[in-house]
Amino acid sequence: MSLIEAFILGLIQGLSEFLPISSSGHIELAKAIGNIEVKDDASFTIILHGGTVLSTIVVFRKEIWSLLKSLLSFKWDEDTQYIAKLAASLIPLGIVGVFFKDEVESLFEGNIVVVGAMLIITSVLLGFTFFSKKNEKGISFVSAIIIGIAQSVAVLPGLSRSGATISVALLLGVKKEVATKFSFLMVLVPIIAMNVLAVADGDLSSGDLEIMPVAVGFITSFVIGFIACTWMIKIVNKGKLIYFAGYCLLAGIGAIVFG
Repeated sequence: MSLIEAFILGLIQGLSEFLPISSSGHIELAKAIGNIEVKDDASFTIILHGGTVLSTIVVFRKEIWSLLKSLLSFKWDEDTQYIAKLAASLIPLGIVGVFFKDEVESLFEGNIVVVGAMLIITSVLLGFTFFSKKNEKGISFVSAIIIGIAQSVAVLPGLSRSGATISVALLLGVKKEVATKFSFLMVLVPIIAMNVLAVADGDLSSGDLEIMPVAVGFITSFVIGFIACTWMIKIVNKGKLIYFAGYCLLAGIGAIVFG
């Protein structure tokens, strides 16, 4: 993998992790169209996600710090309840990770038709939000679990994680800014855990990955992710998700034809 290819994949990860267009789907499309070969695909993907997680932490640094202080105070206040809801949202993803890990990984083998189909489903979900007008609720424990189910299904390549979680939250009547914040914060623990496990298992030090492409991919995904995360907050608040519904529909049809 060249530095240019690493930059392209980092750029795609940074943009599509936060914009509702599926990072996994677009990375698979980029690899297929550009004939990009990554020796240790899984580890490189984890590194790219690490860059976008870091950008999320920077964007929401004040909110995260407030939550951590509340957690250490051992009080059942609004912040600790919010943390509990984030934890509840991870239960469905944990079940998928434990019982269906091999099945999910088998889907990430360049099956562009699957990616195209999932992009079309993403388009439908985003389209439904256009008809969601009453968004006045906060996050409840029930809604947190339902949003968590959306996140667990979004492990499929081509089904946007942010698109699925934000769309489901909006359809449940959650406030736009609350839905966006919850969607971006709920992914921190799983991705950080993936990076820690990869380091502990020695996956990131196997020697298959070259330092410079890894560095370029990580830095690119972080910088572009920071910009995209800030941009996405404004997009959701202005109710502009319908434009991405059209894009995902066209991209999905194109992927199926290409596949």
